[in-house]
Amino acid sequence: MRNFLQLFPLFALSFTFGAVPPKDERAAEPVDTNTSFFEKRFLEWSGTISRQQWEARRISLQKQILTAAGLEPLPAKRATPRAEIFAKKSYNGFTLEKVLIETAPNYWLGANLYRPLTPGRHPAILSPHGHWKDGRAEQTDTGNIPARAVMLARMGFVVLNYDMVGYNDTKQTPHSFGSPGEQLWNWGPLGLQLWNSIRAVDFLQSLPDVDPARLGATGASGGATQTFLLTAVDDRIKWSAPVNMISGIMQGGSPCENAPGLRIGTFNVEIGSMSAPRPMLMVAATGDWTKNTPRQEYPAVKKIYALYGKESELESLQFDAPHNYNQASREAVYDFFARKVLGLAKGPKESDIPVFSKADLLSLEGRQLPPGALTYQQVYEQFKAGISKRPTRGPTRERLLAALHNEWPANVEAEETATAFALSRTGRADRVVGRQFPGKGRPVIVIHPNGTQAAQAHPKVKELIAKGRRVLLLEPYKAPPVSDKLRYFLTFQRSEAAERIQNILTVLRWLDQIGQRPELLGLNEAAVWTKVAAAMAPNHPKLLGPNTPLPTSDEEWLKTLPAPGIRWALK
Repeated sequence: MRNFLQLFPLFALSFTFGAVPPKDERAAEPVDTNTSFFEKRFLEWSGTISRQQWEARRISLQKQILTAAGLEPLPAKRATPRAEIFAKKSYNGFTLEKVLIETAPNYWLGANLYRPLTPGRHPAILSPHGHWKDGRAEQTDTGNIPARAVMLARMGFVVLNYDMVGYNDTKQTPHSFGSPGEQLWNWGPLGLQLWNSIRAVDFLQSLPDVDPARLGATGASGGATQTFLLTAVDDRIKWSAPVNMISGIMQGGSPCENAPGLRIGTFNVEIGSMSAPRPMLMVAATGDWTKNTPRQEYPAVKKIYALYGKESELESLQFDAPHNYNQASREAVYDFFARKVLGLAKGPKESDIPVFSKADLLSLEGRQLPPGALTYQQVYEQFKAGISKRPTRGPTRERLLAALHNEWPANVEAEETATAFALSRTGRADRVVGRQFPGKGRPVIVIHPNGTQAAQAHPKVKELIAKGRRVLLLEPYKAPPVSDKLRYFLTFQRSEAAERIQNILTVLRWLDQIGQRPELLGLNEAAVWTKVAAAMAPNHPKLLGPNTPLPTSDEEWLKTLPAPGIRWALK
């Protein structure tokens, strides 16, 4: 990041730096999915937060997760999703059925339903599979997905093994998607999978042999990510066992585990802590990114459980193994659910597991999707149309702030000369700079996409200066080059477009602090920036110049303000 001296060599030497940092640190050390977050973030809240503060933080995080997923507020839904349950077969101690669940109109989730033979209502387990090659049909030593369903069904649970998007029967979308245009709407595999999980809960609760008040979830790897995200946003999950995923050094390697904005200011250990005070088992392995769990992640999450006096409801085990959901890990989960849900002394050892063919498991083996099933593009268009039909939760200003992860600063530090200013939000280590021309009347904040020199040369700005108006020329935020080694940058950092909006808000807040009500002038595509910023500012600044309409197409937004979530916020 170029510093202030490099940007303004003619007058920057007159500054005496104080509360405003000499460099903008917002992107000085970008983080990604492989960052060690214990050194960077965890100690900011671990061990010092009160229960009241945590509850407020938890509500904020739920909104952040659902916003990143394109699910805030949740779409309208039928209480009970349409489903087709068929091809029932009986085995030793359980039955197996194929399932297709309509989680959205004409969009189908493939699954298998494993049920105990005993009559009555049973607790139920949601079982997402993770990134195994064969999905929910995987039957290898490191991850036998049917095996855990078989054993849990024999124990007395109804179990739903269901697909990740793009796997097996759930093939109306690929597994990896989320182009820049789609990101404008917060559309991606993470949100679709989270919605599938929420609807899978609805489906299980509707079954006559399921006790709707006793639901749990377990999965490994990407299935663990689904498990703790679902547990974080859906309080109907009363017990959870995420396996080999809650880590301070790796946050998930797939698009279905990453969405723009998901982990800005947070990471998986904090998200996993949102299960508190509900019982949770953290299973770890020495051969993957949960190698530190006994020393770091588990004690950290336990501090959140301690806020409720429920430390005993959090358990952890680590096995000397590579990344897995192997038999030892599965048996630890059986034991956890046996004790916590069924009130037994311990769980069973695994035995007598059938070997299933794909024909035994896949719902679309020799069968087509139901009539009217949508194509990928139709699923996407339906999602966008659904956003406009959802009831708005909160004013547009709040939706914009949430989507872009911006803020109306609590306080702005300022340093200025007669010709320049430098600002910083207190505690944020950012640096917002510009030129200024003294004058009378309401100040005018001007921003040009090409910077202050281009702004100063504009005829409208020359006219304002000639009339004796006070004019502030704001330098637009310039994102530094991003290393190709950084993965899922926007999951952890704001977009350049969002940072540009934040700079405008910061200047507005500074002037607000000193009792001045400015006007905004955006030149060229910056006219859109100022219009969006004005909609986010509580002091409602006046816009100068022509009433530039907001873009009406994704292509126009990508040219002027390519901020993930912007079209979701301005539905």
